Amino acid sequence: MIDPAQILIDAVSVGGLYALTALGIGLIFSVMRLANFAHAELVTVAAYMLFAFSGSPVAVAILVAVAAAVLLALATERIAFRPLRGADSATLLISSFAVSMFLQKLLIFLVGSRPKALDPLPALSRTVSIGSLQVSALKLVTIVVCLTLLAGLTAFLKWTRFGLQMRASAENFTMSRLLGVRANAVIAIAFGLSGLLAAVVAVLFAAQSGFVQPRFGVQIVIIAFVATVIGGLGNLFGAAVGGFFVGVVTILLQAFLPAELRPFREAFLFVIVIAILLFRPQGLFPARNLKERV
Repeated sequence: MIDPAQILIDAVSVGGLYALTALGIGLIFSVMRLANFAHAELVTVAAYMLFAFSGSPVAVAILVAVAAAVLLALATERIAFRPLRGADSATLLISSFAVSMFLQKLLIFLVGSRPKALDPLPALSRTVSIGSLQVSALKLVTIVVCLTLLAGLTAFLKWTRFGLQMRASAENFTMSRLLGVRANAVIAIAFGLSGLLAAVVAVLFAAQSGFVQPRFGVQIVIIAFVATVIGGLGNLFGAAVGGFFVGVVTILLQAFLPAELRPFREAFLFVIVIAILLFRPQGLFPARNLKERV
């Protein structure tokens, strides 16, 4: 018999990871109208930093992973995207895809394509008893970390100067610049935050999967793109809701699909996504301003 409490914990745990990944993507889209495919490589690079420092204390390895993801995010913004800021959305999209492929092939050249075993949080492999329920400590920590980061990001966007500037830029980038918002600073902060979120996702996802390889971040980022589209491109609240929605649907499909159909879980997920978008083509919470950036 399937335990509803276990399904709920699994759904919130998976949905939290998707929500954090979708927010990392949504932050960039909200201020640049850029669908950043290279976000997957931020997750992957952070995971490889965890592997490289696996013999160090856990806190040191995590700090190095966060620093690497943030610096890489800032570098891609400065080198690849800032010179193209005035280009159309198709050019930016192709540029992000090119950056993603370049980083992926560079990783294969440097570290090889074979998966490497990785367990950045070995202390969380035990189970915790909650009444009659046996829950993985890793899932509980994932839920707490995801909810804490979501609350922290919400507070940052609502009550800090740069957060207010980012929200204003998401509403109307041109008007915000005319009113004195520094475009370079706002976009750099958005990329830095996306790198931070990517590193956190890398730590938690690596702890769940137990390995790292050059396409490590691709699968979770593809699902997060789907979540972002469902929630509404350019709407950060929608991105988070979309992430949790996809997580819940994924776990429900895993729980209730017949065993022979479970390998095709993602196919059923995408059918549900298509059905939603047929009725809500702009997502559940469409942004109020989706005009091109100038």
